[in-house]
Amino acid sequence: MMKPLDLPLDAPHHARRIGPVILSLENISLSFGGVKALTDISFDVREGEIRSIIGPNGAGKSSMLNVINGVYRPQEGRIVFRGQERRAMQPHEAAAHGIARTFQNIALFRGMSVLDNLMTGRATHMKAGLFAQALWWGARNEELEHRRRVEEIIDFLDIQAWRKTPVSRLPYGLQKRVDLGRALAMEPKILLLDEPMAGMNVEEKEDMCRFILEVNDQLGTTIVLIEHDMGVVMDISDRVVVLDYGKKIGDGAPDEVRNNEDVIRAYLGTEH
Repeated sequence: MMKPLDLPLDAPHHARRIGPVILSLENISLSFGGVKALTDISFDVREGEIRSIIGPNGAGKSSMLNVINGVYRPQEGRIVFRGQERRAMQPHEAAAHGIARTFQNIALFRGMSVLDNLMTGRATHMKAGLFAQALWWGARNEELEHRRRVEEIIDFLDIQAWRKTPVSRLPYGLQKRVDLGRALAMEPKILLLDEPMAGMNVEEKEDMCRFILEVNDQLGTTIVLIEHDMGVVMDISDRVVVLDYGKKIGDGAPDEVRNNEDVIRAYLGTEH
């Protein structure tokens, strides 16, 4: 059940409680043929924090998210998630264990309504299949519970007016919000956001930034974020890890990263 939204919208971000390490990536290396995408990268994620991954294009950011949720299997290194060690996870295992993800390129079912898209995010919690429920009377109560949960998310993301609208008819910014809602429907322990504000205008970015903070503050969801907007990253992150050409060149609080000479040369310096 979704926790009550009992914090004011202007609640300070630092009011959250940051917990112990929930995810640890140790000496991760990933290659495609002779091309090294990631080289000996280690960092961790603490429960309840917003942990950002930044770097120039081609730095290995999306590859790292693909390692975390099982799309890619690293040749070296290990992943420790909630105390369990594994070389890699299959995507369905990651989802079942509480790792959800949005994608830079929206991967929604464009012909389906907002409500139905969010219902697909409940699949890992369904004892009966999504379509079997319509035929199996004994699953009726389960379906109603899943719909109640989805309606809570629709309210939370303020998309009530579009709940029955096909996703293809929505503006881009709202489609990104629906993508976030589908991931939230999985009730994740860790939410992986791959450039959630890419292609948005200023107003859409402000809305998405607010929702990310509310997901973190009010729902207590741990977030791993890839984002190119450095203002957003530095404003909302607890810690930032910096990649360049598949190697880690910085890691720490936003102020530490902002003042890191290697980071300035590799990335931040290109924007000023």
